[in-house]
Amino acid sequence: MRVLLVGAGGVGTAVTRIAARRPFFDLMVVADYDPARAEAAVAALGADADRFVPERVDAADEAAVAGLLARHGCDVLLNATDPRFVMPLFRAAREAGATYVDMAMSLSRPHPERPYEECGVKLGDEQFALAADWERAGALALVGMGVEPGLSDVFARYAADELFDTIEEIGVRDGANLTVEGYDFAPSFSIWTTIEECLNPPVVYEEGRGWFTTEPFSEPEVFDFPEGIGPVECVNVEHEEVLLIPRWTDARRVTFKYGLGREFTDTLRTLHQLGLDRTVPVTVPGPDGPVAVSPRDVVAAGLPDPATLGDRMRGKTCAGTWVRGTKDGAPREVYLYHVVDNEWSMAEYGSQAVVWQTAVNPVVALELLATGAWSGAGVLGPEAFPARPFLDLLTAYGSPWGLREQ
Repeated sequence: MRVLLVGAGGVGTAVTRIAARRPFFDLMVVADYDPARAEAAVAALGADADRFVPERVDAADEAAVAGLLARHGCDVLLNATDPRFVMPLFRAAREAGATYVDMAMSLSRPHPERPYEECGVKLGDEQFALAADWERAGALALVGMGVEPGLSDVFARYAADELFDTIEEIGVRDGANLTVEGYDFAPSFSIWTTIEECLNPPVVYEEGRGWFTTEPFSEPEVFDFPEGIGPVECVNVEHEEVLLIPRWTDARRVTFKYGLGREFTDTLRTLHQLGLDRTVPVTVPGPDGPVAVSPRDVVAAGLPDPATLGDRMRGKTCAGTWVRGTKDGAPREVYLYHVVDNEWSMAEYGSQAVVWQTAVNPVVALELLATGAWSGAGVLGPEAFPARPFLDLLTAYGSPWGLREQ
């Protein structure tokens, strides 16, 4: 397997550090708009860098990406950029005949008249609209293969296959007790993506009703997270799992709730009130005349890079899937989860917990594709594949998962 990794930020760099320890691929081209980032990611691997090559590429330039795939003979494109670049990279992979893997799906657009009741363009709609093209070509686009979405979807498939006869509800629940020393507000993941997820109308799925939306931060609940994290208030957030799980898993209701904390949600609400969450450029004075800038890009530029916060972070992050249903005629309720301690991920890989937890899952998926344990054609989510090979290999990577009876 020869892989083109596009994006050498926190998650992309963590991908290289995890993949360097595995023998399943022959070459990984590490490409970024900023060549210094790609070069730094490869240089940091030291003696393990012999299978890695840094390159520069503009992720929005489909022809350049397809050309890079061809020049290095890459048969897989792994997208580690933010969701704005999903579609050009998705199309470039199809043009070049490469397998495509991402960790977030094409962007949504709220319903123009009823944003908090009806879906407009849903996450992933643009990709699924092209599924027939991928199927006819016998090519695979594996979408939403990070941790959430990704591992959380694998958990849903595992629960449906092995733990339940009927499922009433699948609810992804994400929480952490991470703190960042020296900062009053320092998100542990891309603020651009966080704003997109948290301020868009959350989507809920119900059997008989389909997909519908609610107000941001709706239906608050306190969820008790394992391994010492404890109770965290979680709220509805737009996320890919709600759009993916019902396509392959028979559940009467699917939700996603994120443990943000009151201070975080208040900050996001303030950004929205000030219009600083907008992506459409506004014109501001500059030293050489007016300049068009995206308010959200300004917010992101003013905050620390999450990839650089590992040394200041303390605590654990938990991603998991809560499932309620029946088994052998009796009620059952479980929480399948994966916890990463920041102290461990920094000591073992030099990557902070949130980006490492996101990065490990696409690497596991690439290995399953390389060995043939996973295969398929079309635009498929993680739930479309058997869960057990993934969970066994994740454990073999030294990062076990857990199951708690509720």
